[in-house]
Amino acid sequence: MDTSELLKRVRRVEIKSRGLSDRIFSGQYHSAFKGRGMAFSENREYQPGDDVRAINWNVTARMGTPYLKVFEEERELTVFIIADISGSIDIGTRGSTKRDRITELAAVLGFSALGNNDKVGAILFSDRIERFIPPKKGKSHVLRIIRELLEITPEGKGTDIPGALDHFLSAMKKRTVAFILSDFVGDGYENLLKRAGKKHDFVALQIEDPIDLEMPNIGFLHMHDPETGEDMWFKSQSKKARANYKADELDRKSKLEKIFSKSGVDHTVIRTDRDFVQPLMQLFDRRG
Repeated sequence: MDTSELLKRVRRVEIKSRGLSDRIFSGQYHSAFKGRGMAFSENREYQPGDDVRAINWNVTARMGTPYLKVFEEERELTVFIIADISGSIDIGTRGSTKRDRITELAAVLGFSALGNNDKVGAILFSDRIERFIPPKKGKSHVLRIIRELLEITPEGKGTDIPGALDHFLSAMKKRTVAFILSDFVGDGYENLLKRAGKKHDFVALQIEDPIDLEMPNIGFLHMHDPETGEDMWFKSQSKKARANYKADELDRKSKLEKIFSKSGVDHTVIRTDRDFVQPLMQLFDRRG
């Protein structure tokens, strides 16, 4: 991809995602992800209906009229995006690929954080750590993350979620709001996910394409596994073969939901063939 085309793509993603974060997500994001605590802001005169437990008795005695202590949320957060860029993320059967969705979601989350003056960092991973982007503030930093997601050609094809989680946990010592964006191919990450869920405010966004759940009836189908490089033929005209495929995928999906639940990690599914606004807003609303 040449530089001018890359800049055009970055700009398109920015326009779409920034519009969504400004119009829709900023309020939900703010209420869904809390700051580090409450800090004293000011004293003000008591008004009918105020909580009497907040009266500042020292100031009240000095002024001769009731005064309250007013506290505000210490808002500043660090937001971290852990983005899967393995081979399976390039799959997309209805126009958008999983990678397209991950890029859009990372942009919306990044601009929502920017609107709340939070820092944003990222890990891009395959079967290795492809990029580590330390948390910073500012529009140019969010655009850098978008640009990396659009431009990068990963060295690895497989998926190493345990490696990505371990790297994140080692790098981020203080409590962080973290999103992992992946189709969650592979296993062996349950214990690390539990650690992440206990130490950080951790959210899993599972990216799903229609073909992940249902194979269309289109005859003999040549299938290439982008992670292993394996080629095979699938007899999609066979009703039994399609039913077995769907059963296996539904079983995998059920196991994933149990893993997220046991780990104490909030989770939602984002489809490549559907708008992601509703499931993301529902996730934020559940946390608000």
